[in-house]
Amino acid sequence: MALNFTNMRTSSDGAWQGDNPLHHAFPLLIVQTLLILFVSRFLAFLLKPLRQPKVIAEILGGILLGPSALGRNKDFLEILFPSWSTPILESVASIGLLFYLFLVGLELDLISIRRSGRRAISIALAGISLPFFFGVGLAFFTRKVIHGENKVGYPQLLVFTGVALSITAFPVLARILAELKLLTTRVGETAMAAAAFNDIAAWILLALAVALAGGSHKSPLVSIWVLISGVGFVVFQLTLVRPFMNWVAKRCSSDHDLVDEAYICLTLAGVLLSGFMTDMIGIHAIFGAFVFGLTIPKGGEFAARLTKRIEDFVSGLLLPLYFASSGLKTDVAKIQGLRAWGLVALVISVSCTGKILGTFLVAMLFMIPVRESLALGVLMNTKGLVELIVLNIGKEKKILNDEMFAILTLMAVFTTFMTTPAVMAIYKPSWDVIASQTPRLLQGQHSPTKPAHRRKDLRILACVHGPGSVPSLINLIESVAPASQHSSPLKVYVMHLVELTDRSSSIMMVHRARKNGFPFINRLCRGVSQDQIPAAFEAYGQVGQVTIRHTTAISALSTMQEDILHVAEAKTVSLVILPFNKQWRREEEKEMEDLGDDWKRVNQRVLSTANCSVALFVDRGFGSRRERGAATPKRVCILFLGGPDDREALEFGGRLAHSSVMLTVVKCIRDSLEQNHEKELDEAAVAELRRCNESVEYIEKVVTGGIAGTAVSIGLSGEYDLVIVGKEQQNSELAGHQLEHAELGQIGDILASSPGISSSVLVIQTPRTGT
Repeated sequence: MALNFTNMRTSSDGAWQGDNPLHHAFPLLIVQTLLILFVSRFLAFLLKPLRQPKVIAEILGGILLGPSALGRNKDFLEILFPSWSTPILESVASIGLLFYLFLVGLELDLISIRRSGRRAISIALAGISLPFFFGVGLAFFTRKVIHGENKVGYPQLLVFTGVALSITAFPVLARILAELKLLTTRVGETAMAAAAFNDIAAWILLALAVALAGGSHKSPLVSIWVLISGVGFVVFQLTLVRPFMNWVAKRCSSDHDLVDEAYICLTLAGVLLSGFMTDMIGIHAIFGAFVFGLTIPKGGEFAARLTKRIEDFVSGLLLPLYFASSGLKTDVAKIQGLRAWGLVALVISVSCTGKILGTFLVAMLFMIPVRESLALGVLMNTKGLVELIVLNIGKEKKILNDEMFAILTLMAVFTTFMTTPAVMAIYKPSWDVIASQTPRLLQGQHSPTKPAHRRKDLRILACVHGPGSVPSLINLIESVAPASQHSSPLKVYVMHLVELTDRSSSIMMVHRARKNGFPFINRLCRGVSQDQIPAAFEAYGQVGQVTIRHTTAISALSTMQEDILHVAEAKTVSLVILPFNKQWRREEEKEMEDLGDDWKRVNQRVLSTANCSVALFVDRGFGSRRERGAATPKRVCILFLGGPDDREALEFGGRLAHSSVMLTVVKCIRDSLEQNHEKELDEAAVAELRRCNESVEYIEKVVTGGIAGTAVSIGLSGEYDLVIVGKEQQNSELAGHQLEHAELGQIGDILASSPGISSSVLVIQTPRTGT
């Protein structure tokens, strides 16, 4: 029976007036959205231990709500997903899909693809062509064995099946690579470049398939006109729209003090207009949004603002609706009998064989090792949202019937699900560096008391969250820098820690990391703007007598410590400097911004497992207060109570004793005649520092009123820019102190938590492993 949409009302009069909200469009859409979000998020939580991407949970959530599972109950479907609500749900989901494809286009960097080299492009071509031909052969077979498919024209079915088997989901692959710590390896970089090229080729093929499907019942000239119009649209976008969007991006940069709201709205309108144009041509609205995304300049402020404005709403709210609408069309019950399930196994086998074999063979031709080549093939076999888009278009154009649609959907789920465990089983990169048995300390290795020809270079890994803490970290590095060419050289590895999320901005950070290089290779490309953090350290490295190398670690916070510890071992650093999870804002406000407990746990995991010394840097604008008087040296205090950590702090302080730093050592003396080995080591360390650095001011304080009070008085005095302490001290007085930040130790916690203290704090801990 035909539905009378003219009588459909948007909102109800309310339950109190006897009106059922679920019989009206808008209240029902709200309930459907809530249900979809709950199911997809719950499944994502269950699949998280298996390290599966969120897209798997969203696809399975859609299938679960559809006729394959819960939808088998007709009352459930009639109440929550009645047939009259389908066009409304799909329209809202299509808006989300339109803007998501715009974000995908925004993520793809054509310049980066062009620079990816012959190897990546050859691997991508092999990864497309072989599975495409396999798909063509499969289409001939399925057209005969699946009931109803013989009514579909050969050209459309061949192209659609070939595209479905040859696609690689670029956004999903990027997140899997990050999860497996492969983003910055050779395999990861090759896979990213090949997948990006694969995405472009797949969209071209899909546009061809849609054009053929549109003209299947009309004159063949219609398909030709659709293709010509589509090519004309792409040329128009890249030759006329792209320069205009470059101009818009420049107008929205920090160099122009303009309100960019109008330009943001103009861009969003451009997405909708581009979608309308391609839909009018006869391809699909999503192609217009995707091509328009390619015209936006990559890596600049404008792209970041656009992404920030729309990604959470689109990816978090609207996109799951698309998966649900797709799942409502997927009926696994249509796959009945041994023959049908054998066909599922055949489709999965053909898909995996074509993609993996094609990639593997070409990778081997380029002399890539066997394991890496096989892992590359498995990675390129990743499907995802793009695959579902292809299948939904095929179903919409009557090319795929219910059974074929369900088979190919299961193939997409299986191939994506198998990627992570298969790569983990096949490829074990040199990421798991075997930790050295001997802990790496500052003491003895880089001591200024050693003759110059016997000193090793001091290697420090300095981690940073964002641009706000860069000036203070540079001031700290500058303080440690060698005073003369006769001192032991300093090499600093700067690591920008970026949390990996499901947001598109994480993928944009991947592009920047690839441009900046890994491991620690500085590439200055003309016309390519660098990130603020690498640019700042690059400028300092050219002026100071310090070797600076930088990289970006993009990882989930639950595994961020692996990135840090890997570099610490691979570069044999003696000290890792971690930013405290509370960051200083401005000197006028004197406030600390809390970044959250997740960052705190990252620090705790590094402290407990690092095989070298670790320093936590509580930054309160170190060095910024004395910038107005450039000749004024920084004042640094070492609060020395005794113990291995305090001796390491003293060793670090020995590097600071030069003309740009006034170093003061405050040794706390307790009324105790007890003499032990630790006390002898403490006295020897202090004596050695005083002998080698006559400019060091040495103060002995007899502690009678409590060490905590002494520490607070030093912090409140305002005399020092930086106070350095060891994490653990040989002091029973502080044992009962209630710690707010246990990772800082007793004295560090007091200095970081007490109000009114403006000095920055550096808390140093010797390695807890291997001792």
